[in-house]
Amino acid sequence: MTQDRDEAAADLAADDALSEAFWAVARQLRERSQETLAPWDITPAHLRALRTLRRHGTMRLSELSDHLHIAPRSTTEVVDALEARDLVRRRADPGDRRATLVEVTEHGTDVLAAIRDTRGTEAGRVFGRLGPPDRAELARILALLRDPA
Repeated sequence: MTQDRDEAAADLAADDALSEAFWAVARQLRERSQETLAPWDITPAHLRALRTLRRHGTMRLSELSDHLHIAPRSTTEVVDALEARDLVRRRADPGDRRATLVEVTEHGTDVLAAIRDTRGTEAGRVFGRLGPPDRAELARILALLRDPA
């Protein structure tokens, strides 16, 4: 009984240490990401939307909300901010005049390329300490944790 309690306490301590290490790395990534994006005056949420639009092409705001897993109102705010920076543009949906399409502008494509170049070095600073097998294992584990069962 005492041994079971000791093992349970050790498991909890290990879980706590793992959680703290995870959040410390997440903080590093977030801080570096904010520093990297500062020259373009965009946030990580803006970048996610831009990348989604680049990857999937022109889409309705409702589709972008679905891809980003955020509320439609939040999507509107993100698109407003991107549009103000000439990174995306809205246009009427020719198939449904009530709907609005959003697409990446040429300037948005250029900014994405510049960010990709800069963020590559950012990721290298964080993950560069890992060899290829460790990076692959970390990617596998994070995918398991990210994707709900």
